[in-house]
Amino acid sequence: MAGQDTAADPAKALEFKEKGNKCFQAGDYHGAEELYSKAISCDPTNPLLYTNRTLALLKLHRFPLAITLSQQCIALSPPPSISLKAHFQLAQAQIALHHPSEALESAKIAHSLCVEEVIVGGKGANNIGPITELVLRCKKELWELREEERLRSRPSLLNELVAGLERDREAYISVLRAEGKGKDIEIESVKERYRGKIGELRRTFELAGVNGEEGKRRKVPDWCLDDITFSVMLDPVVTKTGQSYDRSSIMEHLKRSPTDPLTREPLRVEDLRPNLALKAACEEFLEENGWAVDW
Repeated sequence: MAGQDTAADPAKALEFKEKGNKCFQAGDYHGAEELYSKAISCDPTNPLLYTNRTLALLKLHRFPLAITLSQQCIALSPPPSISLKAHFQLAQAQIALHHPSEALESAKIAHSLCVEEVIVGGKGANNIGPITELVLRCKKELWELREEERLRSRPSLLNELVAGLERDREAYISVLRAEGKGKDIEIESVKERYRGKIGELRRTFELAGVNGEEGKRRKVPDWCLDDITFSVMLDPVVTKTGQSYDRSSIMEHLKRSPTDPLTREPLRVEDLRPNLALKAACEEFLEENGWAVDW
């Protein structure tokens, strides 16, 4: 880790950090990243310095190094608010490199930490919206990856089945030919019968493509939708009136107006309760219908 061979100097690290902040605010991400790196060299056990440098690396699209820095920050066992930021940044770098499975795990941890910040009123609660969006993006990309793999496997399966029928046909014909002459009509009948089987098999696969999952009219069930944003819910919570909303959308609403969206009666964050059954149902729906993220 950076700075292990250098005497720690927290005051010097803070000086480099403040200079880095000025560069970052001015849009000089290269300069900011260099200064944050120097700050880490002076104080390698300060997790906040790692998240500052990682943010600059994300701006510079240096995603592999951003992943390394985030993991180093997490290894320092920082307080929840900084751990939240580190996991959030880690997920951003992982999804940028098209690693949706790893990114989803990191984003879920960030979301869980963010929910804890919401409960205790921590400043990390402000990230609930962006983190929710990232979790959904990861779910969508993971579904798209699995869908591509599924569709790629279909032609090979069809080809294998056709090849199997062709082997059966040739074996049948070989037996007929071994029996001697006078089998031409019977051989042609076998060929015709197998042509029909292969044709029927191909039509079945074509119909599966048109009338199967790809052909279904894509529709999100009402119970899965948030009544504020009309998007699929990731983390549904229920109000005192029994109405469920996604945690991120109801939190944004309560910032604007501390009232129930339906009844206009007073509503506090403390009044919200997790709807675990609905959350599980929404997760299952998204697992099989990743396209719904953009609904």
